[in-house]
Amino acid sequence: MQQERIAVVPGSFDPITKGHMDIIRRAQTLFDKVIVLVVINALKNPCFSVQERVELIRDSIQGIDGVEVDSYDGLLVDYVRDAGACAIVKGLRAVSDFEYEFQMALINKELYNKVETVFLTTSAENQYLSSNVVKQIASFGGDIHQFVPEEVHDRIVHRLDKTRQ
Repeated sequence: MQQERIAVVPGSFDPITKGHMDIIRRAQTLFDKVIVLVVINALKNPCFSVQERVELIRDSIQGIDGVEVDSYDGLLVDYVRDAGACAIVKGLRAVSDFEYEFQMALINKELYNKVETVFLTTSAENQYLSSNVVKQIASFGGDIHQFVPEEVHDRIVHRLDKTRQ
């Protein structure tokens, strides 16, 4: 019997975007199970709590088989090992992303030699998209419909639109 191939898609997801969703959906076609992992980064000051980000992702992935959501406050490779995952999936928008992510992939491989990092290049329509761009547009009352999953749009706008407050 073949072992289940599990991948972890880590990120801060503050908030989740259509770019994230594209990577999650594509990873789901490559692996038996995908865990979208909200990682806690002490260097970032998130707009949404960990629980809110988990809920936004859960609502966004409804109906996508084989995808789960979790959160973790620790070394990514420790989570990967404990989950029995064989891969970390990272989306790349630009060459500048690759430099950092390549370094992280080497470090993760050194810490846990049974994990591979799989890089998926972004779809052309999401190349410029980031959570920071979404937050900036929404904070000034701009329309973010084309950037975030419809299921969570209103909650993101309600939190970020400073022109309404």
